[in-house]
Amino acid sequence: MIDMETYVYPDKKDWKALLQRPTFDTVTLQEKVKAVLNDVQQNGDAAIKKYIVQFDGVELGVFAVTGKEIEEAKAELSNELKEAIQIAANNIHTFHNKQVGEVEMIETMPGIKCWRKSVGIEKVGLYIPGGTAPLFSTILMLGIPASIAGCKQVVLCSPPDKEGKLHPAILFAANLVGINRIYKIGGVQAIAAMAYGTETIDQVYKIFGPGNQYVTCAKQLVQQQGIAIDMPAGPSEVCVLADETANAGFVAADLLSQAEHGADSQVLLVSTNEQLINDVNKELDKQVQLLHRKETALQALQHSKAIVVNNIDEAIDLVNEYAAEHLIISCEQDEVIAERIINAGSIFLGNYSPESVGDYASGTNHTLPTNGFAKAYSGVSVDSFVKKITYQKLTKEGLNNIGATVELMAAAEGLDAHKNAVSIRLKNL
Repeated sequence: MIDMETYVYPDKKDWKALLQRPTFDTVTLQEKVKAVLNDVQQNGDAAIKKYIVQFDGVELGVFAVTGKEIEEAKAELSNELKEAIQIAANNIHTFHNKQVGEVEMIETMPGIKCWRKSVGIEKVGLYIPGGTAPLFSTILMLGIPASIAGCKQVVLCSPPDKEGKLHPAILFAANLVGINRIYKIGGVQAIAAMAYGTETIDQVYKIFGPGNQYVTCAKQLVQQQGIAIDMPAGPSEVCVLADETANAGFVAADLLSQAEHGADSQVLLVSTNEQLINDVNKELDKQVQLLHRKETALQALQHSKAIVVNNIDEAIDLVNEYAAEHLIISCEQDEVIAERIINAGSIFLGNYSPESVGDYASGTNHTLPTNGFAKAYSGVSVDSFVKKITYQKLTKEGLNNIGATVELMAAAEGLDAHKNAVSIRLKNL
């Protein structure tokens, strides 16, 4: 019988310890990751080939995916799956396309116009996990906003299988969203290849995509060297906030859908109803037996928790403190409660909004902040793939109107040259 570790009416002073995510030995992890990063930076393709043999168990002469491989992938996939991927892509494109705003000119004073324009990041890299679960859906989540943003060069890396191939759905999805630089490289070596560039792979300016603790560590380390990343992200997680109106079977299914991601995934159930937690435990026990990834899910459940709180106000405070990557609100007043949530990556409202719909096809993005970073970070959007450049243009009238203000401020800061850049023009007027 599955029994989630349950805490009944915990004191608020104990919440921080209670909501702690699983931790890793980061010192040892960083040493291993740095060694691979340095090797790839110094030895390029040769180092990558060595690590593909070591970590993926296959020898590759060429990393790049060929046009023939893409055509074979298209033929290999069922029409039903291709149609499902296309529907998801359409929804994701529809939602993300609305994130593009018009350039608006603002006249802050007569003769002074300021505006801001979004410019696509020229070169971006996408990391797509392909080990125990080939996450082809992530290609849609990253490739589509990159295309809308106008990124000129998109590099995709994903680990090969034992035959030196990528899953056909990965190739189909990449082709569908217009990505043609696809490489059979996984793990830390893929992050290094995109961060530093090699004889085969061009260096990029920003790296996106989920991964295990090694990939996540590699992204954080290259960020320290000036390569931008989408966000700091750890193991995937879900929090379900449920009251007595929730369906225990639905809640258990949601918890398991997250737990099967990986043994280090975390699921959290917060409820105002203790009986619901007992019912969910029974459902977990039944449903987990049917999963192909049963052992993975069971391992994740070992460090997951159920918390009973006194009332919905306390529940809201608790989930805001946790700042979940995914928050499911299975409560009668779901929309009212959602208005009071300030820390979450993505929110799913009501009994009929499973997290897996957002993971695949509703249109929202599934690349989200984990490990409490939802307190300060957003999920991936079109904005993630652009930088915003500001512009200003002054007429003679505009400079005349604002010149004295700038002169006074520059003089007060002791920056004579700043003042003179205005004064010399005012004299000319």
